[in-house]
Amino acid sequence: MASQFGAFTASELYCPKCARAQRVRERLLLILPDGELHEYLCSGCGNSLGQRKTARPGSAFSIPPRPPPGRPTPRGPVPRRPRGLLS
Repeated sequence: MASQFGAFTASELYCPKCARAQRVRERLLLILPDGELHEYLCSGCGNSLGQRKTARPGSAFSIPPRPPPGRPTPRGPVPRRPRGLLS
């Protein structure tokens, strides 16, 4: 059977400081190579109520490869030689 739900996000969690279920805010803590780490904060008192790690399929956040050392990479259009002239 195929999965009906991809991921859940909490909208309310029990806060021990407020002694009741409160709406939560989600804050991004870290960007990891295999996903992201989020924290749930109570909207009433700001207390941390939990964390959630989202998995990232593949490598969506990747650093582009560096050019090989040696000649600098050109910054803009390459100048062209004028036509019709012999050199």
